Amino acid sequence: MTTTYDARRGTLRGTAGPTSSTSQNLMIFVLSMSLFGLSNILLEVIPDVSLGPVEISVSYFVFIPLTLAALLSPFWVALGAPLGEIVFTDLLMGDFSGLAEVEGFIQMFLAVFIAGSLIRNPRSRVQLVLGALLVVGIDKLLSAAVDLAKVWVGVEEAELVAGLPESILLLEGIGFVVDLLMSGVLFGVVPALWLVPQLHGRLEPLLGLQPREPGRPVPGSAPRATWFVVVAVLAGAGSFFFAFLEEVDMSPGALDAELDASFLWISAGAAAVLLTIAAVLFAVHRRRAAATSTLRDEDAA
Repeated sequence: MTTTYDARRGTLRGTAGPTSSTSQNLMIFVLSMSLFGLSNILLEVIPDVSLGPVEISVSYFVFIPLTLAALLSPFWVALGAPLGEIVFTDLLMGDFSGLAEVEGFIQMFLAVFIAGSLIRNPRSRVQLVLGALLVVGIDKLLSAAVDLAKVWVGVEEAELVAGLPESILLLEGIGFVVDLLMSGVLFGVVPALWLVPQLHGRLEPLLGLQPREPGRPVPGSAPRATWFVVVAVLAGAGSFFFAFLEEVDMSPGALDAELDASFLWISAGAAAVLLTIAAVLFAVHRRRAAATSTLRDEDAA
């Protein structure tokens, strides 16, 4: 009995280490894309509130990619989340900007990837708060920089308010603070502080992964190296190029059609199908893992 128990412990630790298999990465990617896509579909039916030139709205539910990135692989979560937004809200709703969509993809990818990599302990409230604010901060800072660059280059007219000589900077600053409070705090920090500790240690075993613990390498995290900082800065600067394509009407693959609201149900159905596929993959992976564990137990006995 002792030999079998020790063998099972060794097997469990060996299959769920700091690295993950291709099937596990695919499941994380599909889960992130589907959940974030579904959340953006819900935001489409929530009306925005405008107070003069300032628009008060929720850009996205930050707690969804933050929770997944804090518990699973930040890279695959960051790769799936912006793609889910493009597929389920932009493409299927007829508001697809073609190559210009790469701008938002790069910005959200960097935001989720960096924020998720900084969370070493999912039960640390300080790290969760910092992660939620970083997701919104990085994404919206890059977006604001792109908007200012468009005005500076001259491909877009500035939104000016009478009596405020530097109103474009003021409006961008107010918009950033509103996004930080609404998306970062209200729909980021508050849900994540409750959700992440509840799922920590429960979600990871479904994917065959060990729960993240302090001091243990995080699978798919951003490398702490100078070259990564350089690549991230270049990627952020590269997003400017794709943003300019839309302004000069050079965005191949763009789709601008007035579609009926029923297409929201099509988007929701597509996301549900992907979630079903992910659930099937979870079940198959767990079944294979259980069969492998049984064979190893029999060999050890």
